[in-house]
Amino acid sequence: MTVQAPTKSYTLASVAALLIGAVAYGIGLFNAQMALNEKGYYLIIMLYGLFSMVSLQKTIRDKAEGIKTSSMYQTLSWASSGFAIALLAIGLYNAELALSEKGFYAMAYVLSLFAAVTVQKNVRDKDALATQQDEIPQAE
Repeated sequence: MTVQAPTKSYTLASVAALLIGAVAYGIGLFNAQMALNEKGYYLIIMLYGLFSMVSLQKTIRDKAEGIKTSSMYQTLSWASSGFAIALLAIGLYNAELALSEKGFYAMAYVLSLFAAVTVQKNVRDKDALATQQDEIPQAE
């Protein structure tokens, strides 16, 4: 399988998107007029979502590259990703927030999850390219 390295601009854009989404979400939580336990809920949902999406992307990539992964772990990764998104949706649906605030949290969350997957893919692509170049015999 031939791997093409992501461009620097694409890598920087994906890292910037992750930082912008996560920092905006964090600033929104910090400034929110809600109880500390609610803030904790939304923070944990963000962290859980980021972890589950990266884990899901890794298992999908492993399977595509022929690396053995258990079907149980892949199923758990899919379920975990779905639960993270569902928990945010349920939390926002039941929150006493303005519709614009709910939209803000949803968009920052989705941006962060997508960017985390993209950053992880870029890291994996660069690693695969480095491994591929190490395997090519050097002419003397």
